[in-house]
Amino acid sequence: MTLVLTLASRNLFHDRIRLIATVVGIVFSIVLVTVQLGVFLSFERMITTMIDHAQADVWIAPAETKSFEGSALLAGRQRFQALSVNGVAEVIPIVAGYASWRKPKGGASTPIFLVGSPIGASSGSAGLRPWNVVEGRVDDLSMPDAVAIDLSYAEQLGVGEIGGTAEIGNHKARVVAITKGIRSFTTTPHVFSSLEGARAYLGVPSSMANYFMVRVAPDADVAAVRNRLAGDLSDVEVLTPAEFRQRSRTFWLFDTGAGAALLGSAILGIIVGTIIVAQTLYASTKDHLKEFATLRAIGSSRVYILKVILVQALLSAVIGFSIAGAIGLALVNATADAALPVVLTPELTLGLFALTVAMCAIAAVSAIRVVTRIDPAMVFAQ
Repeated sequence: MTLVLTLASRNLFHDRIRLIATVVGIVFSIVLVTVQLGVFLSFERMITTMIDHAQADVWIAPAETKSFEGSALLAGRQRFQALSVNGVAEVIPIVAGYASWRKPKGGASTPIFLVGSPIGASSGSAGLRPWNVVEGRVDDLSMPDAVAIDLSYAEQLGVGEIGGTAEIGNHKARVVAITKGIRSFTTTPHVFSSLEGARAYLGVPSSMANYFMVRVAPDADVAAVRNRLAGDLSDVEVLTPAEFRQRSRTFWLFDTGAGAALLGSAILGIIVGTIIVAQTLYASTKDHLKEFATLRAIGSSRVYILKVILVQALLSAVIGFSIAGAIGLALVNATADAALPVVLTPELTLGLFALTVAMCAIAAVSAIRVVTRIDPAMVFAQ
């Protein structure tokens, strides 16, 4: 194996220009795939961030709701119907919708996505409240006109400190809490308020809400309660958090085409990288046909020569992936506080390495086909 590695590395490093072309092709391909899949993962996470942080055992949503960001209104009577179902401990109204944010210094208004949840001593700890609070207190949202914003959108909203004021619609809004890391996949800032505040900002009647979050009793079976709710309530969707997540992901990633576009770009990067590496390995093999023919003439098996080519491809993969990995980590750090960060998980990293190796192995097929047709007699015909 040592001889195979030596011969493969000599072939690879013999022509530095060609080696650079190979590495550049791999790096370009893997960095492109890293960015596209990293954004895809980030996109996927942010789609369900509200559902993930909501303390709900079951969601009651308007019929045909496709995602958390788009829903109609539920009537107050449906909440009381749900409360009467055996096993239901709590039904928490959530108001959510798009509104217009006007900066304190004037100028063009900015669209926001407003989320309102019960706040105060009587509401307990349940609901959909802001998390990762770095300034202020969540309980202060119970005060009139109080809102919470995320640090990522401070510049976009024109407010970056506690006490800053703006307008939502025609109503005053005062920042009492600031979070870090609550970002929207649509880049529309998330703004939190109390339930009453959200109703006032969005013009929602006091008895209505966009969602009802159901908390089941500790000794109750969630699946059984869900089935009872589905049977007793009409014109609504009764969803588990897992079902709601999947529905939201399917809608935003595939029904809208956003996810397909990201995956399509990643596939394009793989194809381009494979073609570049294949061309380079093919050209390198053609240049060393005499050497390979000599190996065949002195008794080396085809398997031995194929190992040389595959190890050469593997070396290219390791070098290219090392550089691409460093660039990928730099991009992750550079976009950590951006509105749409690149996410790089250990599983994705391992997958990218396996992809790089597979890409280079597939690219080596063209070179292997040339070698398998070598006639050892060509050495003596020179």
